[in-house]
Amino acid sequence: MSEAAIMRYAQFSIKTDKKELKTKVYTTIEKVLVYLLMAVLTFLCIFPFYVMIINSTRNSSEIAEGMAWWFSSSLAENWQKVFKTLEANYPMVRAMGNSLLISISSSLLTVYFSAMTAYAFHQYNFVGKKLLYSFILVIMMIPSQVSAMGFINLCNRLNMMNTYWPLIIPSIASPVVVFYMKQYLDSVLPNEIVEAARVDGAGEIRIFHQIVLPVLKPALAVQMIFAFVGSWNSLFMPQMIISKRNLLTLPLVIQSLSNLSNNDAFKLGTGGMYLMMTVAVVPLLIIYLVFSRFIVKGVTLGSVKG
Repeated sequence: MSEAAIMRYAQFSIKTDKKELKTKVYTTIEKVLVYLLMAVLTFLCIFPFYVMIINSTRNSSEIAEGMAWWFSSSLAENWQKVFKTLEANYPMVRAMGNSLLISISSSLLTVYFSAMTAYAFHQYNFVGKKLLYSFILVIMMIPSQVSAMGFINLCNRLNMMNTYWPLIIPSIASPVVVFYMKQYLDSVLPNEIVEAARVDGAGEIRIFHQIVLPVLKPALAVQMIFAFVGSWNSLFMPQMIISKRNLLTLPLVIQSLSNLSNNDAFKLGTGGMYLMMTVAVVPLLIIYLVFSRFIVKGVTLGSVKG
């Protein structure tokens, strides 16, 4: 190799190394900026909950002094106020039990029947299939508040006011969950698996429970979390259905804080109010932390088709 060729090769190699180094530097800077942005956004999301939990351990005078960064010693006092002193007017324990009953029941019904409906649209061909599926998509766009008055009139005629049935039974029909399950099945369940199970003599019910539901496990977990959170936080419909004190849900009890008398407000204190809100939020935070891996996996798989 001539000396000129060696020099050209050396110059080319140096330029390539500089280009690769510049690319690595830019990539590193980009990663640092992305992670920094994510850290800031995470802090902004978590900080209000952190302040709420901290304030639930402080009394009214401490909260009036300003923000604190660590727990105080008034948690037992606030707990006494919330769960004993005002229990007659604001039944927190009973309300938590009521909310758990409604949320668990409705979320189980939502994911089970939505999965069954989505499997039918995924696997079977029948007359009016496209029309019916389009109707479900249209229903997704209609807010529940639009049909609220008609639903309340129906509940009155059926003597279902001040019962939990109107809050649980409608969860069987959830267009949004059906749509999500259908998209998920299209991406993870080939028809060959179902056909093979039929050839082996498995019935449709057995196929659904032993093949389809295990395949749907990440999607079921994700949608059950969302359904539970939606039911747990629901205020609009329970407020129209429930009026008896012993049937109140947790959001209804917390909403009643706006109607506190001066005497009750003094007894409860600012710390007690923060504790009530913390009691309502902490179960949801625990659910998200425990099942967050299912959320990522379910959304990722359900978004890829083929």
